[in-house]
Formats: sequence, C-alpha cells, structure tokens
Amino acid sequence: MAKVKNVEAFCSICNANRKMELTGDIAGDDNRRWAKCKKCKQTMIINMTSDVVAHKVSLEGIENETCVTYSPANAYEVGQTIFHENWDDFGKVVAKEILSNGQKSISVEFQKLGNKKLVELYIKQTDQEEQSEVI
Repeated sequence: MAKVKNVEAFCSICNANRKMELTGDIAGDDNRRWAKCKKCKQTMIINMTSDVVAHKVSLEGIENETCVTYSPANAYEVGQTIFHENWDDFGKVVAKEILSNGQKSISVEFQKLGNKKLVELYIKQTDQEEQSEVI
C-alpha cells in the first residue's frame, strides 16, 4: 500500500488552512491534485503552487539559544524553543490549540523527531479533588 501524502492547504469549504490528504492526480496538469480535507472530509482540487502552505521552521542553531526544558505543567508561546529531556531533542513551538476535552496542547517541530503534539498546563487531579467533584 502506498504511503499517504499529507499537505497543509487552503480548504474552500472550511475557509481556512487545513491538513489535507492528496488522493489523486489530474491528467495533464502537474500543478493541480485531488485532496481530501481532514477536518470537513470534502474532496476538492487544489493548486499545489498557490493553495499549499509552505512553512518550514528554521531549526538551525536553536541549541545555542536559551531553551526551556519541557514540562507538561508549563505554558509555552509560539516561537519559543524547548528541550525535551526524554527524547534528547530540541524543538520550536509552532502552534497552540485547545483539544475537545478542554486540555491545551502545543505543536512542536523537533530537529530529530519532526512535528509532535505535546500537552501544556496539565494539572493532575488528586484523589480528594476527584471525590469532591463526584459529591
């Protein structure tokens, strides 16, 4: 089975830049492809030169910058550089979002591992807090 290729491109249905799965070629046109939006699930033709967002984060020399050691309990800003001790990798925060359960997360572009999503501002509930919520 072929590897699925994903790109970030403008979705005319969502009216925003979204991750899209490239699903097919158009005969005789190298610049346009069929793509399926991961958010709204609609399939459309996208122009690979104008619709695709080309943003590569510069990760050169971030070891020399003042990096913050990653902890799920901390808050981070877009553009901030972090060091993940368990993975022994440096990265830069490229996006922030709130998940469906209300938990905050960050997307980090790492030098070795690529793009990863990490939790931020995670507060572990104690047994007493959980019991008080039930009552």
